[in-house]
Amino acid sequence: MKILMTQIGGLLQRAGSNNEEAVEETARLLAQATIGEGRVIFAGFDEMEAVGLNALHSAEPFRGAVRYEEGMEIHSADRVWLFARSATDARALQLARRLAEQFIPFAVVAGEKATEDNELADLAYTYMATGVVKGILPGEDIGSRIVQPNLLVALFLYEAVKMAYDEMVSEEE
Repeated sequence: MKILMTQIGGLLQRAGSNNEEAVEETARLLAQATIGEGRVIFAGFDEMEAVGLNALHSAEPFRGAVRYEEGMEIHSADRVWLFARSATDARALQLARRLAEQFIPFAVVAGEKATEDNELADLAYTYMATGVVKGILPGEDIGSRIVQPNLLVALFLYEAVKMAYDEMVSEEE
């Protein structure tokens, strides 16, 4: 338990400090939709879909949030926040390419850092890396790694963005 707490603490600390600027930029991007006539569309893949469910059904819902559904119409006033375990997720890339073609700005949270080989980061208006690309603890087998807290770090980044977003949106009222 102690090793898990230490590793997760370090992971959250790195995610916070490495994404500080992107948190503000993402909040500003999403606030554009809410202040305008748009929606904030949460598109999560696999376990990352839970971030959107949290945005809609938590004790403090995300204002203007709607859940992404395959094939839904997305308008120029909308902003999309995409969550994927990996930047190579085919469904995430397909949606990102569609949004880029339609000139709809969107934010992304995914595991890998933004590099020149990261197409998802390249297409996104803002990009945050969770830093989770493999397990954070050694497994029973030599060389294996276990515990991949993708969702935990994504929820942490969501909460950081939501705090800044709520402040921006409340100033416009």
